[in-house]
Amino acid sequence: MTIPNSEFLKTMTERGFFHQCSDIEGLDKLSADGRIVAYVGYDCTAPSLHVGSLISIMMLTWLQKLGGKPIALMGGGTTRVGDPSGKDETRQMRTIDEIETNKNGIKQVFEKFLKFGDQGSDAMMVDNAEWLAPLNYIDFLRDVGRHFSVNRMLTMDSAKLRLEREQELSFIEFNYMLLQAYDFVELNRRYGCNLQMGGSDQWGNIVTGIDLGRRMGVKDQLYALTCPLLTTASGAKMGKTAAGAIWLNEAQLSAYDYWQFWRNTEDADVARFLKLFTFLPLDEIARLEKLSGSEINEAKKVLATEATALLHGRDKAEAAAETARKTFEQGTLASDLPTIEIPRSELDAGIGILVAFVKAGLVSSNSEARRQIHGGGLKVNDVAVTSDKASLTPADASASGFIKLSLGKKKHILLRPV
Repeated sequence: MTIPNSEFLKTMTERGFFHQCSDIEGLDKLSADGRIVAYVGYDCTAPSLHVGSLISIMMLTWLQKLGGKPIALMGGGTTRVGDPSGKDETRQMRTIDEIETNKNGIKQVFEKFLKFGDQGSDAMMVDNAEWLAPLNYIDFLRDVGRHFSVNRMLTMDSAKLRLEREQELSFIEFNYMLLQAYDFVELNRRYGCNLQMGGSDQWGNIVTGIDLGRRMGVKDQLYALTCPLLTTASGAKMGKTAAGAIWLNEAQLSAYDYWQFWRNTEDADVARFLKLFTFLPLDEIARLEKLSGSEINEAKKVLATEATALLHGRDKAEAAAETARKTFEQGTLASDLPTIEIPRSELDAGIGILVAFVKAGLVSSNSEARRQIHGGGLKVNDVAVTSDKASLTPADASASGFIKLSLGKKKHILLRPV
């Protein structure tokens, strides 16, 4: 691929965002002329997005930094249907109230990355329920459905993979690609949107939107740009850990735990993630990339602090880094470690060690806690737990009133009796 001329596509390429484009020369010219209006859609299936969505959020952020206009599209309408892409079974149906609650939680993240307003490149946030909810089914079938070939729809990965695995694909899910394609047309008509971005698993849906726009008489040329679906160097899906998803809202995951997630990046992923998830200059990243041996840990700390600063602010990022330094380098009890409260009466009566670690969220079940104990993985106040019959009592609390629970060397929670 030739190196693009526009700063936006050059940045997408150099920093690892670029996977596939419907017409790179046309989009490059559009970008160079400062005329890109791009959107990414986010369905409201949970009260927070997780870190797997961060790559597309960063694409919108770079677009705005380089003069384009970003649109964050909330899927208030499409969430009622459910995207079958990448799923082996039908998504759980959400009520309208649940979707609204989730949408309000998701909105909080975008305010950390994008500048919203009514001027030039100011970002917009819109909800596709505005045009999908009032649709008349018969009119939609006549005006939009007639442009879709079922034969072609069945070749799309979102449908084909489900059918090849002999997993049920509901009729409502089968309609998802029609709705996503129609979103692109509506966003163009309403706001002049000419580019849809998303993960590589959305390629079929996005180019279907381009085709629908052409068939429905959209005058603008529409474009598609996808980013890779990220996996770690060891092949794990980005943002999925043994403890669960890495959420972007602080209500679901503390700034400290978010910092720790990036600090635990595999050596082989550090440079790639610095390019994708920070705004550090490429020459600075190249310098950090040359670090090896134990020095690579310094690059990981930079990644953790910069990525956390973007989401939670510089103060919380540096506080998380300092908490980690105290905990791991000095071996001291940092009172700003993640904390959960337990009734003092439970501690007075003696709370079972297995129950305590499950309450703290360090293990998912009593049986997992037992396995960790037998492997030497659980500690109380930095002392290994040796019996699954042990209990915590007020005598285990430090002078400051906390009990420190640890899973391995990097996961710590403070219990605070109240």
